Amino acid sequence: MPNSPFFWYELMTTDLDAAEDFYTAVVGWRAEPFDKTPGMPRYIVMNSGERGVGGLMTMPEDAAKMGMPPAWLGYIHTKDVDASTKALQEAGGTVHRAPDDIPSVGRFAVVADPQGATFMLLQPNGPDQPPVPATTPGHIGWHELYTSDWKAAFDFYSGQFGWESAGEFDMGEMGIYKTFTAGPESGGGMMNKPPQIPVPVWQFYFNVDAIDAAAKRVTDNGGKILMGPMEVPSAQWVVQCQDPQGAHFALLAPVR
Repeated sequence: MPNSPFFWYELMTTDLDAAEDFYTAVVGWRAEPFDKTPGMPRYIVMNSGERGVGGLMTMPEDAAKMGMPPAWLGYIHTKDVDASTKALQEAGGTVHRAPDDIPSVGRFAVVADPQGATFMLLQPNGPDQPPVPATTPGHIGWHELYTSDWKAAFDFYSGQFGWESAGEFDMGEMGIYKTFTAGPESGGGMMNKPPQIPVPVWQFYFNVDAIDAAAKRVTDNGGKILMGPMEVPSAQWVVQCQDPQGAHFALLAPVR
């Protein structure tokens, strides 16, 4: 089975203009309106150089009514979203929105793994873009799953998407940290969530050049630092953050 990595990231937020200002300032992304689909709600593509990395949109009304907080969600690549959705459901996952078409973009579904972490499946139109080095500034350098059962979660993602083990780290009282690869230049880790994280969730790490300067940009622009900066075994600094609307994310920078 070929690996199916995360390849697009989307912020659902309560203040689209404020989110655009915040992330362009903190990560250095270039914002560009997406207007290729008539009738589609306002959508802002965030670019690193000439390459799109993710998008920002106002949280759908039905999601807001269900109490969903502002959050980043990831899209996993698939060549057949209908078949992938069916296989996910048969493996114990949940389908929140059945496969549907986004004109000029592709076919997508909103799903969750058996432990409840939400993500998207996307079968994009057109040719695939080549991967960029995982450390490229402005791109996503790490994918982290907080879950209720990391062993079962890894078995699920491995079975569904071909992800492969990259080793385990014993973090003492925090438990085991399971690392994985999900294709060229795509990897991450998963662990059982601490009590302060209420439900299983994915967190994404955005690459920046220097961690202290980036952390200052977070607070200068109304965000919060939740943890760090701290050095991790990959010779990188990380800091976990919250944007002004409440969405969680993390920053990743090389140790210099």
